[in-house]
Amino acid sequence: MVSPARSISHAALAAAVAFSIALPAAPASAQDEGMALIRDTEIEEILRKDAEPLFKAAGVDSKSIEILLIGSKELNAFAAPSTMAVYTGLILEADNPNQLQGVIAHEVGHLAAGHSARSGEMSSAGMKPFLLTMGLGVLAALAGAPDAAAGLVGSAGYFGTLGAMGYSREQESRTDQAGAAMLERAGISGKGLADFFDKFRYQEVFQEARRFAYFRSHPLSSSRIDSLRHRVEQNASYDKVDTPEAMEEHKVMKAKLDGFLNPTTAIVKYGEKDTSYAARYARSIAYYQMKQPDQSLKLIDALLIEQPKNPYLWELKGQVLFEFGRAKEAEQPQRKSVELKPDAPLLRVNLGQTLIALDEPVKIEEGAAELRKALTQEDDNAVAWRLLAQAYDKQGKEGLARLATGEYHFALGDAQQARVFAMRAREKLTKDTPEWRRATDIVLTSKPSKDDLKDLAKEGSIVRSSTR
Repeated sequence: MVSPARSISHAALAAAVAFSIALPAAPASAQDEGMALIRDTEIEEILRKDAEPLFKAAGVDSKSIEILLIGSKELNAFAAPSTMAVYTGLILEADNPNQLQGVIAHEVGHLAAGHSARSGEMSSAGMKPFLLTMGLGVLAALAGAPDAAAGLVGSAGYFGTLGAMGYSREQESRTDQAGAAMLERAGISGKGLADFFDKFRYQEVFQEARRFAYFRSHPLSSSRIDSLRHRVEQNASYDKVDTPEAMEEHKVMKAKLDGFLNPTTAIVKYGEKDTSYAARYARSIAYYQMKQPDQSLKLIDALLIEQPKNPYLWELKGQVLFEFGRAKEAEQPQRKSVELKPDAPLLRVNLGQTLIALDEPVKIEEGAAELRKALTQEDDNAVAWRLLAQAYDKQGKEGLARLATGEYHFALGDAQQARVFAMRAREKLTKDTPEWRRATDIVLTSKPSKDDLKDLAKEGSIVRSSTR
């Protein structure tokens, strides 16, 4: 998961695309607390498990929905075509899975009603941000390498859109009913939704600037909450409670986020007397974030004795070792994480990075292979392309290195740089090979200059552009 401590660069966003490792500035809606688009396989799986029955109840193909995790202390969430975004602040405020599912149902209700595309603002903003895909904290190793800047990325229009949504009380009431009906069809209690809103009933008495962003855009009133409570009490599943397994997953998700987002607080919140798995997991992550790797590894190793087949514990161990300059030791746990969960591209990217860092020809080749496998599943994974470019560069494969760098910029949405590196790649690649044709495609899909088009036309290499 990309570290949520890495905020968005305001200056770069003004230029339409931002990418940074650890810049303190942030754009409009993110300036107060900092905002990051982050990825984590474990948390994404839990969120998807919570959301899938609701997508199904709404008649939506869950596979067509991308779940975004936005690192921010703000309590917020939103749905847009093909996208469901959940803020970490919302997850940390939800007491149980049912509350989180209630908010998701409400947001999907907005989407079903077409509220998310108000005045065309959402669609024009381009709702799919260009996400980087690594494990939480693993990019900290790159913090001292500005030339490898790859921490976060998103379009200025996208972030501007986060503050653009606003719903009327009438829309909110209708969506409450739609969300309640959706929960009922899914066989899920609506109690969590009512409880969650009731928890923040006092929001209506705050000045606009002091309210959570979610309740600024989703007007909350006591009458609305009471009406919703009456509606969900009619749900046949109202008294249904979360399973112990779901509750444990929710606790683990919150513990993981607390460990990464609020490490010093997590050490106190999940004190030594708390011997639960979630608490020890949180402490192991918090120590890692607080640059106490030995303390972290001690806890992780103890957890691995209990859960030797947990890929995320092996992933975390590999991350800690790698970040603290122990790449050779990181290889085995990273391999184990991939062995246990071979369908998770983010874990392969971690392994690929570790192998490349070993600077041994055989390892570099294997690392490149792992990255290519990851890219077959996520071909817009910017970090994987960046690392693959590094691997090819170490192997002296100039053409492929330039092409991978072009793909990196293409994934970030930086059309100008994508075109520059694709043109350079064509100079080093054998004409009419798949790689050469892909470089040409990038040039053509990235608004080439008139001179570029003239050169392509002279050699007869203008081909039908394609996207991956």
